[in-house]
Amino acid sequence: MEHKLAYSKSRITNERQIMTLKIPRHLKKVREIDITPQDLIDFESQIKKVYEAGDIRGPIHLAKNNEEELIEIFQYVSPDDWVFAAWRNHYHALLHGVDPEKLYNSIIEGRSMGTNNVSPNFYASSIVGGIIPLALGAALALKRQGSKNRVWCFVGDMTMETGVFHEAYKYARNFKLPLQWVVEDNNMSVHTPTDMAWNKKQKVPAGVIYYKYEMEYPHHGTGKWVNF
Repeated sequence: MEHKLAYSKSRITNERQIMTLKIPRHLKKVREIDITPQDLIDFESQIKKVYEAGDIRGPIHLAKNNEEELIEIFQYVSPDDWVFAAWRNHYHALLHGVDPEKLYNSIIEGRSMGTNNVSPNFYASSIVGGIIPLALGAALALKRQGSKNRVWCFVGDMTMETGVFHEAYKYARNFKLPLQWVVEDNNMSVHTPTDMAWNKKQKVPAGVIYYKYEMEYPHHGTGKWVNF
């Protein structure tokens, strides 16, 4: 099935308050994003429809309600930068320039959680914290090569609580690696609120881009029972 992402000029409006993103001062906007929030929503709405029809034989993780935050962030991401994301990665892939038809077909084939692409460099993993060592290694390689490009690593608030995140964050900061962390806080650790799972949430480390949003969908799936 051929799929093309339509770039509409209209932007969605809603009553929710958009959290102000704190972007580190050394980062500058490097591109304009032509994709609108509604474009992202429409893409995942098609995925939702195919999934509920039982035609995707694998789990999917849909987003919703963080479109505007991600569009703002990706204006700072160069097309030649490396982007690492977790299992909920469709928006990130589209915003970084992954071909919509290629992404759509990959999801339909059951590879929603493992979106990987070269040119642009985009990689994802279904393992909690699995992308962190990879992002750290890529940033170290870029520094050794003298590259002007940057690595962007998107993690959830649960992943921010893990040891691998804090070790990688410390290493990248101490060795001044070109690695920008982004924490996407939906206050969920799978099905358990993160502040309940850890009793108290960690303070967001310095230099980390952070935003908070409320998910519309469950951890995986659409909330509808599907027979494959």
